[in-house]
Amino acid sequence: MKNNKQIWPIGICSWSLGEGLEDVIAAMKSLQLKHIHLSLNPAIDNSQNEYIKNVMRQKWNISATMVAFPQEDYSTIAAIRQTGGILPDPYWEDNRLRILSAIDITAELGVKYLEFHFGFLDHSLPSAMQKFTDRTLFLADAAAKRNVVLLMETGQESALDLNEFLTNVNHPALAINFDPGNMLLYGSGNPIEAVSTLGKWIKNVHCKDAIASNKKDVWGKETAWGEGQLNTLFFLETLQKVGFDGVLNIERECGISRLVDIKKAIKLLQNQN
Repeated sequence: MKNNKQIWPIGICSWSLGEGLEDVIAAMKSLQLKHIHLSLNPAIDNSQNEYIKNVMRQKWNISATMVAFPQEDYSTIAAIRQTGGILPDPYWEDNRLRILSAIDITAELGVKYLEFHFGFLDHSLPSAMQKFTDRTLFLADAAAKRNVVLLMETGQESALDLNEFLTNVNHPALAINFDPGNMLLYGSGNPIEAVSTLGKWIKNVHCKDAIASNKKDVWGKETAWGEGQLNTLFFLETLQKVGFDGVLNIERECGISRLVDIKKAIKLLQNQN
């Protein structure tokens, strides 16, 4: 994407390289990358203050941090609907504390954005939707006090639903981490049309590709970047049109040759960027 067009930094999701920091450091050096979307799970799960100290020694540009929840079951879409995010009551207290800890670590690292899957927006149940909204606002208020913005990961819901939710809550500490692959995996809509709908909210991007399932509520299949159904060049052109000025973070969660796929994605993004 040359000729007066936006040139975005290219980064990597640390969990695509492994959870062990030594593996991540080695891969970052091998890939010659400086930008990273950093998982905080190792620090939170193991109370590893050394993890954060070692991260800070790397002088990486951290586009955002990420936290996941232990109870989440991704075996089927039905399973993650029941276990994912902040809505399931049996896990809320633990997840609340987990997110508050992640907010504090993000602030200590001097990073602006913290990303995670909030769960499914369910407008069919007003009581559940109110609970989801109340919990989101509680977390956003906590983040705002530390000058952190929470990023809702796309995937579970349509772009129109997510745009309506963010417009209605209208909180300065809420925005979007856009993942086109997730939209294909969940079957929740056209990712490029979604960029146009959600453009003003998008602060961080995952470069992940996939092939959608032809059956409702059945997982699609993740692919290497440029090998799925996403028109990757058109996707970048649409990000350009909506004024995205963040980092393109490659995410590769499947496959037997992740590092090879990541290297191919870097080259493709460099050519398209």
